[in-house]
Amino acid sequence: MRLVFRLVALLLIAAIGLAASFVWWTQQPIEVSENALEFRVMPGSSLRAAVRQMNEAGLSVDADLFVLLARWQGKSGAIKPGTYGTSVGETPLSLLEKLASGKVIQASITLVEGWTFRQFRARLDAHPALRHDTLGMSEAQIIARLGLPLSSLEGRLFPDTYLFDKESSDLELIARAVASMQARLDETWSQRPAGLPYKTADDVLTMASIIEKETGREEDRAHVAAVFVNRLRIGMRLQTDPTVIYGLGEAFDGNLRKIHLQTDTPYNTYTRAGLPPTPIAMPGLASLRAAISPADSTAIYFVARGDGTSQFSRTLDEHNRAVNRYQRGGK
Repeated sequence: MRLVFRLVALLLIAAIGLAASFVWWTQQPIEVSENALEFRVMPGSSLRAAVRQMNEAGLSVDADLFVLLARWQGKSGAIKPGTYGTSVGETPLSLLEKLASGKVIQASITLVEGWTFRQFRARLDAHPALRHDTLGMSEAQIIARLGLPLSSLEGRLFPDTYLFDKESSDLELIARAVASMQARLDETWSQRPAGLPYKTADDVLTMASIIEKETGREEDRAHVAAVFVNRLRIGMRLQTDPTVIYGLGEAFDGNLRKIHLQTDTPYNTYTRAGLPPTPIAMPGLASLRAAISPADSTAIYFVARGDGTSQFSRTLDEHNRAVNRYQRGGK
């Protein structure tokens, strides 16, 4: 009987020793191949597969012990995919917490108000932290891939700074930007007052894109909106240069000429009445709000003063005097 007790005692001591060694291991720095490195846990990876991916990246992590730690902590099924960063001093326990909480390395990209979809695609294609799944795709193919009920992505991406997990797909980012714009457009459309000359929410988006291209001045947006709304109401052509420039596409060399204003395209608002067929840029929230909240004004003309602001006029005579003063240097 004494022998049994001794064996039990020895086993208990050994178990305590192993447990203490295990706890000690969980708090010891992991050996890394560099002072700081990154590794990626692929979507759908098992815990052991995740450990393998860590080891391949340069972390020396014992798979059996790490799996045991995750089970002990109740987090064996909580590992989240993504790109993680680690450095000297990382312990198995802190690494597990990072993986379970999804503290991935995030990158960012900024979509600027007034940019076209072509400009945004160029920024996406050049971003080193994205996975470029859209390379070689046409705009129509991107729309189809995302399953969007749209004919164009112009104006459909909300200008903002987006954070994302490194190695995320550019398709995912486009989808997020589209959803963000749609949410803001829906909200804007729901708040529109009666009497505006818009048939659909898309009309508001198109108008907002024109406002965005015509002025960057907060105090002028509602007045620019009023000019174009007033023109729509009386059946006057919008006659806005940014739509003509957009219609010229890559053929535009930066110098808008009279021949351009006279050359008909679907976007030439000098030759065609009403709004162009699609937005011409990505409008920000301020321009969306201006489109449904135009200033209380009867102006139907405006001209740039040369300092970033605009002069608004009610009649053609007033407008011609303003043009002479601000564009031709007259008195």
